[in-house]
Amino acid sequence: MAEPGGTVRDPEAVSRFVEHFAAQLVEAGLPRMPARVFVALLASDDGVLTSAELSERLRISPAAVSGAVRYMARQHMVSREREPGSRRERYRVHGEQWYEALTNREAVIRRWEGALREGIASLGRDTPAGRRLAETLAFFEFMEKELKAMMERWHGHRQNLFGDAGGDPGAAPGQRPVRHDG
Repeated sequence: MAEPGGTVRDPEAVSRFVEHFAAQLVEAGLPRMPARVFVALLASDDGVLTSAELSERLRISPAAVSGAVRYMARQHMVSREREPGSRRERYRVHGEQWYEALTNREAVIRRWEGALREGIASLGRDTPAGRRLAETLAFFEFMEKELKAMMERWHGHRQNLFGDAGGDPGAAPGQRPVRHDG
């Protein structure tokens, strides 16, 4: 297996890594096919592969690739882009994919907080269920605050380790990946 730039790798070793790390992500709750596609993208030097390349590397159907990419795009783990001069799409994993995934979770946590506030109002703050919901709400509020502070520290740490591009071969110096919220 040759990567762009001429790097030669043992395809069996790469395949073992992809399957092993994907299995770890599955254990953490990510569906199996999106996990495999995500790790294949992560393990490619450019962080970019077409559906055909993913199908070949993972020995899966283009439909399986499409479903996996659709799931990961909703989670802000990958983005879709057109191959220059072609109608073919290619899929990209960015250097900040973990940041994007966690930031997306932050929006989910805020929605949960709103629902918990409604529940507390409905059940009464002084009831056992209301107190349990209030504790759950306090936990999520704490996590949201800590996550924001942690992400700010991460950006400084990342800058010290990797510079502006942060290990993202597709990012120009000084460029941060664009969020794809739509």
